[in-house]
Amino acid sequence: MCLFAGATVLHDGKEMSAADNAASVFVRNRSLARWGQLALGVIAMMAISSPQYVWTLFVPPFQAATHASLPAVQITFSVLVVLQTWLAPLQGWLIDRFGPKFLISAGAALTGAGFVLAAQATTAWWLYFSYGAFCGFGTGLVYIGIIGLMVRWFPDRRGFAVGIAAAGYGMGAIVTTFPIASMLRLSGYRPTLILFGIIFAAVGIGAALGLRAPGPNNIQGLAPRENIAVSARDFTPGEMLQTPVFWLMFLMMTLMSTGGLMVVSQFGPVMKNFGIAEVEIAGMAALPFALTLQRIANGVTRPFFGWVSDRFGRENTMFVAFGMEAMAVWLMLISRANPPLFAVMSGIVFFGWGEIFSLFPSTVTDTFGTRHATTNFGFLYIAQGIGSVLGGPAAAWLFVRSGSWFPVFWLIILLDATTALLALAVLKPLRRDWLLRQAEISPAAKSGPEFARASGADR
Repeated sequence: MCLFAGATVLHDGKEMSAADNAASVFVRNRSLARWGQLALGVIAMMAISSPQYVWTLFVPPFQAATHASLPAVQITFSVLVVLQTWLAPLQGWLIDRFGPKFLISAGAALTGAGFVLAAQATTAWWLYFSYGAFCGFGTGLVYIGIIGLMVRWFPDRRGFAVGIAAAGYGMGAIVTTFPIASMLRLSGYRPTLILFGIIFAAVGIGAALGLRAPGPNNIQGLAPRENIAVSARDFTPGEMLQTPVFWLMFLMMTLMSTGGLMVVSQFGPVMKNFGIAEVEIAGMAALPFALTLQRIANGVTRPFFGWVSDRFGRENTMFVAFGMEAMAVWLMLISRANPPLFAVMSGIVFFGWGEIFSLFPSTVTDTFGTRHATTNFGFLYIAQGIGSVLGGPAAAWLFVRSGSWFPVFWLIILLDATTALLALAVLKPLRRDWLLRQAEISPAAKSGPEFARASGADR
């Protein structure tokens, strides 16, 4: 009996070992699949980031080719930003309806085609059609599509994954800016646009063809931490638009986008007005030194604060990050007589701003579910478009009216501080109570983990 019992235990032990091995293989394959999806998403994001970030390099040759005024040429950039952001709900719906692989591939192809077509521009209208419309709609498809995929692949690390993907867009142009600038000097703008348009399309399509939506097995057993409030069901865009929670998030993202883009659009004129743009710092002029710090900080902050929010809650992280930006803007203002400190503080300003592109997509998905995540985020992303329209002109108008940049800085501080307080004092309890009510309405969800998280989150 003892031998038999020992054999049984040994047999059971082998069976348990096999089960453990199978489970380990499953977890490893699932991990490889989703991190591979994130890597492909970052590559696609990097491939389509240049039309926005290297635009300024092409403005002089576009003026010469079209014989148009500077304001007329700059309308191209406005077209790009408006189509990228204001059409985000349509782009999200297309991706939710027809799948990410085809639509993200199409977005990369449109972006590359926009560059190639812009090389043939002889009128401002052709620029609006090619660089503006093609690149604007194409980059919007890719951006919205990638963010919508990552919030679904990483329910347990949603903020971090979205931050990594958004950082790919924010920092992607670092790889291409210097090669594009060099080729512009050596070969002119037409060959540069054609070559890089083909490269962007090829890289973006290549990455997109490997993308797919997660199946049930890919996210089985993955869930946010207990302190992250999540929805008990999926909400359609129509249902979402009827909720106060969404419109509060929309208001907050608009405020943050407007304030941040005031800095983005006017930073060069600000430094020149303060007389510190050409002061040497670490072997380079203060302005490019500060812009380099800002680009790095704007990329790093997205996964960093996304990671923080996965552990300590979305609204808590918003309060810290937005409040930090308000403080950094104030410190930057009072340090204007110290160019190195001014430049460093400008980097911290961007470190407190760029995380909106990881925190808000994560929060809207936590709140309204994953099934319509791409379209739902598309509606929220319109706030970035509003900020793009308001930020630059509002800052310039205030400066012209007052003759000083001080009112602009104080307005940015007010917007940041207001949004930080809204996150903690209004959004946090409003979202928690709303999720609780939704869980109580849905009997099937009342005993599930979503209900437990909604009822206990962030108390």
